[in-house]
Amino acid sequence: MEFQLDSEWRVQPIKGSTGKTYVGYRNSDERVFIKRNTTPMLAALSKEGIAPRLVWIKRTGDGDTLTAQEWLEGRLLEPEEIPQRNDVIDVLYHLHHSESLHTMLKRIGGRKISPQQLLESYEKTLPQILQENQFIELVHNYLKQNIPYYPKKKYTVVHGDVNHRNWLVCRHYLYLVDWDSIMFADPALDLGTILGSYVPLSSWSAWLVRYGWQPTDENMERIYWYALMGLLAEIARLYQRKDFKHMNQTILQLKRIFAGS
Repeated sequence: MEFQLDSEWRVQPIKGSTGKTYVGYRNSDERVFIKRNTTPMLAALSKEGIAPRLVWIKRTGDGDTLTAQEWLEGRLLEPEEIPQRNDVIDVLYHLHHSESLHTMLKRIGGRKISPQQLLESYEKTLPQILQENQFIELVHNYLKQNIPYYPKKKYTVVHGDVNHRNWLVCRHYLYLVDWDSIMFADPALDLGTILGSYVPLSSWSAWLVRYGWQPTDENMERIYWYALMGLLAEIARLYQRKDFKHMNQTILQLKRIFAGS
């Protein structure tokens, strides 16, 4: 349903979204991407060039906040592009090492998320049918028994959901979008999602070196744990969406990673 935000902007929900994203129209040729109640970090992320340009922030009569970003005629990355693009590494490195973003997230009370908390969050929402899947439970038990250690004082700003659907390429620039999961955590969380979902296991070490990490046993064990965790969470998400085709493909990927192939 379309509605009028004020005398200037008409707002229409984006088809297929979760009810939090909209397109805003002004006149006949101006559009913006609008999201309801997203992170206040968008201004800082936009300034750093990691997220599309922030246009305005408005409050609605019911107290919600609408944040408008530049409407970009681009496309989402395909899964097979992720391991081929150095700018994916560049964006993640910038995000994880930006002192200004770290300061801003700390200022607004950004949450710190440990691997234990990730696991607990997964367990709370896991559908019964997946709890009864022997292979998924095998991986789940491995995660419970091998929770990695990383000092919280070393936590960085992480995106939290670097799936290919959140990478937007436009005019030769690459942006990360959908920042609702932004947090302080082990940067291996983002790296494990990329490696576990898109990069062959045989190429993990080389990819990490390009990012700037040495593939030590400690680093690889943390990456491996977060790769498995990310795939389990994606399987649960796809089940909830009744996207069983992609869920089964993700289970096959989880089997490949868990088997070390």
